[in-house]
Amino acid sequence: MTDVTDKPDTTDRPSKARSLTTRSSLVWLAIVAFTLLLLFLRTAAPWLITYPDGWILPITGTMNIAMDWLVAETGEFFRSVSTALEVPMSGVRNLLNWLPWSVTLLLLAITAYAASGWRLAVFTVFAIGYMVVVGLWTESMNSLALVVMSVPLAVFIGFMFGALAFFYPRAERAIISMLDVLQTVPAFAYLLPILLLFGFGAVVGLIASILFAFPPMVRNTLLGLRRVPPEVIESGLMSGATARQLFFLVRVPSALRQILLGINQTTMAAFSMVVIASIIGGSSDVGWEVLSAMRKARFGESLVAGIVIALMAMVMDRITAGFANKDTDDFTKGDGSFFQRHRYLTIAAIGTVVLFALSAVLPMLRVYPEGWEYDPSGPLNTAIDYLIVEYAALIGLIKTWAFFFLMLPMKIGLEQTISPFSWGFEFTTERKLMYAAAAVLATALAWFRWGANGAVVTSLFLVTIFFGITKLPWPAVIAAITFLAWQLAGARMAAGVLACLAFLLLSGVWPQTMLSVYLCGIAVILSFALGTSLGILAAEFNPVSQVLRPICDTLQTMPLFVLLIPFVMIFKIGEFTALLAIMAYATVPAIRYAEHGLRSVSADAVEAADCMGCTRWQLLTRVKIPLAKPVMMLGLNQTIMYGISMLVIAALVGTSGLGQQVYIGLGDADFGVGMTAGIGMAIIAIVADRLTQAWSKKHQAELGITPP
Repeated sequence: MTDVTDKPDTTDRPSKARSLTTRSSLVWLAIVAFTLLLLFLRTAAPWLITYPDGWILPITGTMNIAMDWLVAETGEFFRSVSTALEVPMSGVRNLLNWLPWSVTLLLLAITAYAASGWRLAVFTVFAIGYMVVVGLWTESMNSLALVVMSVPLAVFIGFMFGALAFFYPRAERAIISMLDVLQTVPAFAYLLPILLLFGFGAVVGLIASILFAFPPMVRNTLLGLRRVPPEVIESGLMSGATARQLFFLVRVPSALRQILLGINQTTMAAFSMVVIASIIGGSSDVGWEVLSAMRKARFGESLVAGIVIALMAMVMDRITAGFANKDTDDFTKGDGSFFQRHRYLTIAAIGTVVLFALSAVLPMLRVYPEGWEYDPSGPLNTAIDYLIVEYAALIGLIKTWAFFFLMLPMKIGLEQTISPFSWGFEFTTERKLMYAAAAVLATALAWFRWGANGAVVTSLFLVTIFFGITKLPWPAVIAAITFLAWQLAGARMAAGVLACLAFLLLSGVWPQTMLSVYLCGIAVILSFALGTSLGILAAEFNPVSQVLRPICDTLQTMPLFVLLIPFVMIFKIGEFTALLAIMAYATVPAIRYAEHGLRSVSADAVEAADCMGCTRWQLLTRVKIPLAKPVMMLGLNQTIMYGISMLVIAALVGTSGLGQQVYIGLGDADFGVGMTAGIGMAIIAIVADRLTQAWSKKHQAELGITPP
């Protein structure tokens, strides 16, 4: 029996919580007042808005000096590595092009059937047939060669790092930090050092793909090894296994499913690098076809080539996921005969021999006749041209309204946006005073309706929309984000965030950072709102889910460059086009996480709500959504990550920010400029990731949910 004196004193917890909340709200109101004070002083002290150039540290120059030294000292070694890798790379490419298309189709179809049954086999036949019919077979095989080479190397490197992190906690901290940087720094930022070290060619694309693709393997290997049940380890120890046997014969087999999922994600990451690798590889593959069509603004040709990459990625995704979810007993079931144990391998060998023999008689089975090819790019170009001509007025109206009534106010504020040209009237002093009075009234109403937190959020939004994100004083922005980090996760998080923000300021990329935050912020808010709404519909109505699933698959596997083409052709170059391109990519995780969260709500909770007589709307809004909110917050986290990763691609259509700085560094061979901007984007991503994760954990604790 537990003595009452051992129980923690909880009588004053509510009052302590209210006191803490009140103090935090007062600090936030003080930050709002501090921001307004700095804005009032901006004319007398312009450095509060624009950080002086004389205060910037020579970070980019130092990076360039270090890179020049590294190239001079190690350039020969890396060039020899590039030469050595060129041999197997050429061998794989030549082998895939030498195989008849019919043999490749058969082998992939059999593999798909072994992984997941006849449905996947049929889809694989369709995907391979598409590549053949549209006349991009050679280019497809060249792209596949890059994946075939990069994935095994990335898997090996990822597995080694994952095992190292598992056995050595100190190494784990360093490895996780390295993964955070590699997965958040845009691939374009580290293309330049790869080019400087390895030279130009197909191997450079291979190195870039490996660097981008191996982090998921590390994380899944580490997760799989940690999830091995203790009783399994104990059983191995009792059997007298050595440390090496315990790892390779006990831990790895037990973690195999998670490791296979890591291979799946590594494969998908490698496919996502196909176009980027073509920029520096210069090989005749599908990625190069996409780039060539994009430079000519030919939507049809770029879409046809982009679909090839999407189909290859979908096929490999389904195959690797199928094997990852398959029981090992499925590969050896039967009566023990050789054919039963190796039935797929036997069928593949017999089919290959037969097709090789037939291709000697029927050349069409080796090389698909050009006369049978069909290029759908012409009708696609005609369709997009028709859309542009027939709906020019509507397109112009949408672009104008979005730009003047949404984007510019967030960028430079209502103070500079409102004019007779844009809004039809002058923003006089009297109107500004009316806005200030309305802002005070709205803040007061928010206080009475939602409390101090609601008042703080309302006042921050109204100040931002009036002055603009890019015109906010940098001391106020740093103070607000640092305090938010402290409030969500404590002093350690706040110190890390402060250091990251200081780098952005002292390196001279603060203005470009605010431009990126403005564009990405709008895209994330709209993407999360739209994606969550669609995810809720998908969770409630299965037909909606069935329609959205292939659309999401296509958007996630289609090369990001291809997403730009239709928006550029319809809306031309500009920030609105970039906004739509980011949204097309960033909406997908919000859809997936919202649907997954709602479908994962406990059946017991739903049943209890039904027994209480809840309507479908009440069940959704009062039971399912509150319980699924932590998972939805993970969707917000991923939406932010996707939006930031798309910023560099969006910079191709006229945006100015960190993404543009990355291209400037790449074009001028200025490692310091490109890497500083890349690190800046990584900082935005890491800070946003840590803050959203801390917010999600805090919300789960408030709901009494134990984090997985």
